[in-house]
Amino acid sequence: MSSSATEMDEVGRARQVLEVMPEGGLFQEKAWRVSPRPFPISRRFAAELDQLGYRLWQFVKACNQLYRLSIEGRQPEWIAALLDRGKPAELVAASRERRFRDDIPAVIRPDIVLTEDGFTIAELDSVPGGIGLTAWLGRQYARLGEDILGGANGMLEGFMNIVPGGDIVVSEEAATYRPEMEWLATEAVAHHRFLHGRVDPAPVWRVLDDSPRSDWQPTVYRFFELFDLANVRCASQLLTEAVEGRVHVTPPFKPQLEEKLWFALFWLRPLEGYWLRELGEKSLAALRKVIPYSWLLDPEPLPAHAVLPRLEVQSWSEVAEFSQKQRELILKISGFSEKAWGSRGVVVAQDVPHHEWKEALAEALDAWPNQPHLLQQFHKGRVVEHPWLDEATGAIVTMRGRVRLCPYYFPGEGRVKCAGALATICPQDKKLLHGMSDAILVPTAVVAD
Repeated sequence: MSSSATEMDEVGRARQVLEVMPEGGLFQEKAWRVSPRPFPISRRFAAELDQLGYRLWQFVKACNQLYRLSIEGRQPEWIAALLDRGKPAELVAASRERRFRDDIPAVIRPDIVLTEDGFTIAELDSVPGGIGLTAWLGRQYARLGEDILGGANGMLEGFMNIVPGGDIVVSEEAATYRPEMEWLATEAVAHHRFLHGRVDPAPVWRVLDDSPRSDWQPTVYRFFELFDLANVRCASQLLTEAVEGRVHVTPPFKPQLEEKLWFALFWLRPLEGYWLRELGEKSLAALRKVIPYSWLLDPEPLPAHAVLPRLEVQSWSEVAEFSQKQRELILKISGFSEKAWGSRGVVVAQDVPHHEWKEALAEALDAWPNQPHLLQQFHKGRVVEHPWLDEATGAIVTMRGRVRLCPYYFPGEGRVKCAGALATICPQDKKLLHGMSDAILVPTAVVAD
């Protein structure tokens, strides 16, 4: 086949995806670059992602238990005190209810950056967007004959397993994602009928705004961040009904599990024995390879004989004076803030002038009592090439970009399998790999090793 014919075939594939786009799209007032091809990974890497899901499930369970042991005085009390900083007292009290003792988020989604020698996990998201989008993309590219990771309906069925009928509450702050959740709810009903035929009464999935209601279904999927509770009109009602056992809300009302500080706690030497007991030697070693080394930005002065591990200096003021070459670091708000998602509370140290780095570090240290921050090692993403359709010219263009891979796990019945993964391919000059209009968004497909 000639190169021109091949390109026409690629154009046709991309247009097939565009032509079946739901009316109104999948993100409110947002678009992305459409590709004729999914993002390819090897069977070996697909198996590694499955293993990662189980290990992250172990990690999240261990985080939940460590917090509980801390409030019970069986682990250092400062751990819970740190994770509770800046949270309303009533939310902290509710999160400690015995009824929720073992509840963890029903979806585990790491943000993975592909690097030259493997990958690193930038963070874990307990209330992730993209579930509906990834489900839709997986189905469309499966129809083009691709071996989609998780299968054509893996994402949809994974969501149906954790929300077997129920209400999906989308806040105004999360309204961008309402179209994908509406598509997901509609398809869940249709897919249930396909799998089970007519069932009376059949499960119902409703996408709702944040208005208080008197007719909540037994399961409520919380698609709003806990920092935004004051602006979510039904939050107080839902919290009360969950505490009283009338509804099951997932993810649970546990702000401590939505903190990024856990990556720093994971690396603390005094907690090494705990992580080893809970994760096991093999999982601990595997996670150490992919969780970036992280530091708590605690302004408390160190003793004269101590240094900050791996930074090998005795104070944050010395870190503030690091040269650009030394600053392979990234600064983040830990959580419970409108700046704690997307990339709004992130500073890539090498990308800012010295005075801005110094100011950002000082502000983070000052915020420690109520808004903890952390510092992480920065791992640069490797460059890949991927095609996309330039709708203005009708031509296929190759982008050189860096990849954020987001696998979705829906733990259940002791098995954690990757239900699908969204690849966001950003132009190579971008350091923060998040969704943007000039990024390619595609599902992940498995190819021969």
